Amino acid sequence: MPDRITLVTALQGAGWHPAAWRTAGPAAQRLTSLRHWRDVVVEQDRLGVDAVTIEDSFTAGPVDAAGDLDTGTVVGRLDALLVANAVAPATRAIGLVPTVSVTHTEPFHVATGLQTLDHVSRGRAGWRVQVSPTPREAALFGRRPGGDTAGDLFDEAREVAEVVSRLWDSWDDDAIIRDVTTGRFIDRDRIHNAEFEGSFVSVHGASIVPRSPQGRPPVLSLAHRADAAAFAVDAADVVLVTPGYGGLEARDALALVRDAEQAAGSDVRRPVLADLAVLIGSSAAEAADQLAALDAAAGVPYAVGSGSDTSVLATTVPELVTLIGDLRDLEFAGVRLRPLRIPLDSTAIARELVPALVTAGLRADVASRPTADLRTRLGIAPAVSRYASVSGSAPVEVSA
Repeated sequence: MPDRITLVTALQGAGWHPAAWRTAGPAAQRLTSLRHWRDVVVEQDRLGVDAVTIEDSFTAGPVDAAGDLDTGTVVGRLDALLVANAVAPATRAIGLVPTVSVTHTEPFHVATGLQTLDHVSRGRAGWRVQVSPTPREAALFGRRPGGDTAGDLFDEAREVAEVVSRLWDSWDDDAIIRDVTTGRFIDRDRIHNAEFEGSFVSVHGASIVPRSPQGRPPVLSLAHRADAAAFAVDAADVVLVTPGYGGLEARDALALVRDAEQAAGSDVRRPVLADLAVLIGSSAAEAADQLAALDAAAGVPYAVGSGSDTSVLATTVPELVTLIGDLRDLEFAGVRLRPLRIPLDSTAIARELVPALVTAGLRADVASRPTADLRTRLGIAPAVSRYASVSGSAPVEVSA
C-alpha cells in the first residue's frame, strides 16, 4: 500500500523556532506579503505534499514572562483563512487548511469563510479547529472576561463545530436549478435551516454560500491531552497528536485517541497524524549544531515544555524516513511536520523528504496520483448531508 502515508507541512511565519527569522534571509522581509506564502505553498504543492496547515491566533505573537509581546520573535501575522483563499488559485492539488478559532468567532462566519475557500480551491479546503483560552485574546473582543475553563471552551467548540456542519449541509448539491422557463434560480425546498439551540450558540437559518465541492471540508484537531482528544473525536475527521507532550511516547499518544473513540462509543477510527517539529540537516551533527545555534540566539532551548508542545527533532532525511516508517507500523496515518525554519526546512520537506518517501515505498510518485479533493487525499469518506433525500421523499435528517 505505497500511498498510505499522509504528509502535511505546518506553516508559521519564518518557522516554528522563535529565532528562525534571524536565519530566514530575504524571506524575513516578506512574512506579511502574499509572495512569501504563495512561494512556500506552491513549492509544497508542486512536489507532492498532501496539505499545508496555516497557523493563526488572536495574539500577534508570543508573550514574555511579564505578559508583553516578546520582541525577540516574529510579531504580527496575516489572517490564515484569507491567506489560504489568496494562494488557492496558484495551487493545483494541495490541501489548504487554515487555523480558525471558534472561541470568539461567530460560527456563521467560520462556515461561510471555509465554504468560500472550498469553492475557490475546487475542493481542497480544510479546517484546523482551535480554541482561544487567554484573557488577552478575550479582551480584543470585549464580550466576556476570558479565563474560561478548558471544559467550557471545548463544550462551546463542540457546539460551534456542530453548527458549522449544519450550515455546510444547509444547501443540497442541486439547490441551484437555474430554470429560465419558470424564472426560478433556486429550489427553496432544497435549502434547509440549521436549527440549533445550545448553551453557547443559537442559530436559525441557512448558509449564504451554496454547498461546496466537498460538502464538508475535513476538520483537523490537535489532541495533546485527554480533554482535547475527547473533543477531537466528537468534532474532527483527522486528529493530530504530539509525541513528547506530557512525556507521552508516540504509541501512548495514539492510544489517547483510540481510548477517546472507545469512550464515545464511536465505531470510526479516525486518521491520526504525528505532529513533530523538525530541523533537517545534511548530517545529524550538522542538524544538532544548527539547532544549538538557534537556541543560543533565542536565549533558551526550543524543546517540549520550553516553547514547543511536541518533540523537536534535529534530524536528517533518512532518519525521518525511518521514523515515519516506524510510525506507520504503529498505525499512524502519517505526519504533520512543523519546519523550524522557513524556507530552509519546508524546502527540505518538499524537495528531499517527499522523493525519499517514494523511494522507501511509503508514498506513490506525485506524477502518478490524480488530483483529488482533500477528503479523498486524507482517506476520509465523502460527506453525506444530514438533509439527504430518501427515495424522492421530503428531506430527512440523517446522522452527521
